[in-house]
Amino acid sequence: MKRKWWKEGVVYQIYPRSFKDSSGNGIGDIYGIIEKLDYIKSLGANMIWICPIYSSPNDDNGYDISDYRKISEEFGGNKAFDILLEEMHKRDLKLIMDLVANHSSDEHRWFEESKKGEDNPYHDYYFWKKGKKETPPNNWLSVFSGSAWEWDSNLNKYYLHSFTKKQPDLNWENSKVRDEIYDILDFWFLKGVDGFRMDVISFISKRLDFPSAKEGATLSEMMENIYANGPRIHEFLKEMNKKVLSKYDIVTVGEGPGVNLKTGLKYVDENEKELDMVFHFDHLQIDFGPEGKFDPQPIDFIKFKKVFSDWDSLLKNKGWNSIFLGNHDFSRIVSRFGNDKKYRNQSAKLLATLLMTLRGTPYVYQGDEIGMTNVKYPSIDYYDDVETRNAWEEAEEQNKDMNIFLKCVHRQSRDNARTPMQWDDSKFAGFSTSKPWLDVNANYNKINVELEQDNLDSILNYYREIIRIRKNNSTLIYGDFLDLEPGNEKLYIYKRWDQQKTYFIILNFSDDKVLWNINNFDSMRLVISNYKKSVYDKLLDPWEARVYIN
Repeated sequence: MKRKWWKEGVVYQIYPRSFKDSSGNGIGDIYGIIEKLDYIKSLGANMIWICPIYSSPNDDNGYDISDYRKISEEFGGNKAFDILLEEMHKRDLKLIMDLVANHSSDEHRWFEESKKGEDNPYHDYYFWKKGKKETPPNNWLSVFSGSAWEWDSNLNKYYLHSFTKKQPDLNWENSKVRDEIYDILDFWFLKGVDGFRMDVISFISKRLDFPSAKEGATLSEMMENIYANGPRIHEFLKEMNKKVLSKYDIVTVGEGPGVNLKTGLKYVDENEKELDMVFHFDHLQIDFGPEGKFDPQPIDFIKFKKVFSDWDSLLKNKGWNSIFLGNHDFSRIVSRFGNDKKYRNQSAKLLATLLMTLRGTPYVYQGDEIGMTNVKYPSIDYYDDVETRNAWEEAEEQNKDMNIFLKCVHRQSRDNARTPMQWDDSKFAGFSTSKPWLDVNANYNKINVELEQDNLDSILNYYREIIRIRKNNSTLIYGDFLDLEPGNEKLYIYKRWDQQKTYFIILNFSDDKVLWNINNFDSMRLVISNYKKSVYDKLLDPWEARVYIN
């Protein structure tokens, strides 16, 4: 396995709109990020992934790009970006940008030209299909509810949009589209950008016969069986790697909805020369019910653990894993996988331990390092997320009990991760001097960076320590992995080892006290624990995490 700087580091993800507002307009910006670079550095992260900051109408908060070479003035423009890059590199921090290449904004020049007719050279930059207004070309669903096809009355055609109707899908079959994307990548790499996270990259190759899904197919089934892993996906990625990526010392991670154990290896196999890492969602869709995301079910813990074992086994000595429990598209990790009430402190630290001791590059989403929680807004009016609002409208049309559905929103909405970063207990949580674009979580006076900064027992300082331990121990980066009790319904016990060291990680994912057993316990030395106590025996407290070295 080749050593790489991006394997040995830690990624900190920023959702810029919600991170820090420097101008006082209620919207986070680049100068706000610059202001907090030393904070991120103090955490131990050495890579920062920033969600899209390009020019955008913000139908999907930046994932609908109208100009790929222009930084939104809302965030500070290209000048602010240049300063950010310089300040990051001064601190030995790497910048990972977000590439959204499956679709553009409908306000992008390419699409505006495309709509002018079949004779326009940009018409084939997108997917247009003839049909009747009442009859879409097939039954494909948008990820954000409703049909994936939108009617254009001027052309009497439909265009494809896997997400909102303001996010038309780009036609990668057209070599000119691919060249445009490669030119954009070159533009940013030549500026000094250190890598890209590639949004829904598994969708870029379409099945050109546009087959309808089987009757009654869920969105998840469509994503896995139709939208993802199209016939030319690996051809396109190899071409992108050869023409652009291979020329630079950079990192790439592809977001892979629909990518699974059968298809995942090829994306990141070092011999295939495509991407460095992929985000799969086997563990993050684990509580999705028959009706999808907003039909949440209890988490099957044994299945949860198996996901990590299966992917580690799949990629061992061939590719590299991305280790994450949440991001801007999912609930807060302590609310979803921990106990955000009685054991918030302990379970947040336990999850940090999991992130930093599995094999792969760990990703920390802003606010998770202080144990930020899901938000419970009183009504749908408080929510901004287009996915949430569309799901709400669909639930109303289906005459669902909206009080029950609101509880589902509280649990699953993407806005859980997008509430403003909680810096201190001043008005608006130190995020801004004016009312933010999205209301601050009401618990900001109890959960914020300032409170945690100097508290040695805080979640923040635990993150700093467990990151330090990981970065200074190659065994925890490159060493082998084995789940020692895969059938245990409360404990996650695994070891990491190489020729020099063996680590044992013991995690109690429950509110109960639980006994554990490993031979030679007496010879092991405790490296870190989320409980401060004088005696560490084989009885684990609720949500207790321990790391031992033997």
